[in-house]
Amino acid sequence: MVVIETVPTTTTEENITTKAATTTTATTADHSSSSKDTATVAGYASDGFETASESEVIDDEDHAEHQQQSVPPIDESSEVVSNDEELEQKAVAQANDAKLEGNKLFADGQYEEALLKYELALQVAPDMPSSTEIRSICHSNRGTCFVKLGQYKDAITECSKALELNPKYLKALLRRGEAHEKLENFEEAIADMKKILELDESNVQVRRTISHLEPLAAAKREKMKEEMIGKLKEMGNSVLGRFGMSIDNFKAVQDPKTGSYSISFQR
Repeated sequence: MVVIETVPTTTTEENITTKAATTTTATTADHSSSSKDTATVAGYASDGFETASESEVIDDEDHAEHQQQSVPPIDESSEVVSNDEELEQKAVAQANDAKLEGNKLFADGQYEEALLKYELALQVAPDMPSSTEIRSICHSNRGTCFVKLGQYKDAITECSKALELNPKYLKALLRRGEAHEKLENFEEAIADMKKILELDESNVQVRRTISHLEPLAAAKREKMKEEMIGKLKEMGNSVLGRFGMSIDNFKAVQDPKTGSYSISFQR
């Protein structure tokens, strides 16, 4: 008798189940791996490490920031100041050249031509502290030229400008004093000479000049007084003449004790 055994189906089912489970597990693993890769690409790495692409981007940004910080800022104001200083130095050099040309012309007796060169130097030299010296010299030299040309008022004007820039400029004081003397402004001339003595007490020539000017100043004061009295007499006579009188009818007598005057009328 032949016994036919039935083939157990459990093995097949188990195999199928196992395969299915394996397939499911593989699919889940693949899905998990895919999800992990997707999350990593999106920048959400679950393990806390940066991806290569993220690291490169951040490094580039940091590098750019470091480059920007390492480049020193350009100070435009310092460049402007430097350029201004260079222009100022060039202007002063040109002014000095013009002044030297003026000195040569003055030495040759060409005073009017020298005046033009000194004026050119003043126009070129900037009105700044660094050019104060050359400007004061040019004004003083122009004053000397005007003295030589007999234009004493202009000489006084130029020397005064020089002294505004440099109040202790002895030559400018001397030349202005000489111009005042020529115009018979003896009081002003003496004042300039005394300022020179304040700065240079050993100047014997200036002391002699003051001794020469003082009597001239006194004589001029007396002359001005007489002229003033004469004008007052004319005014008085014009008024008193209407009444048949004149200033000569009045006599002033000084009291030697008090120094006061008493006026008496005489016909």
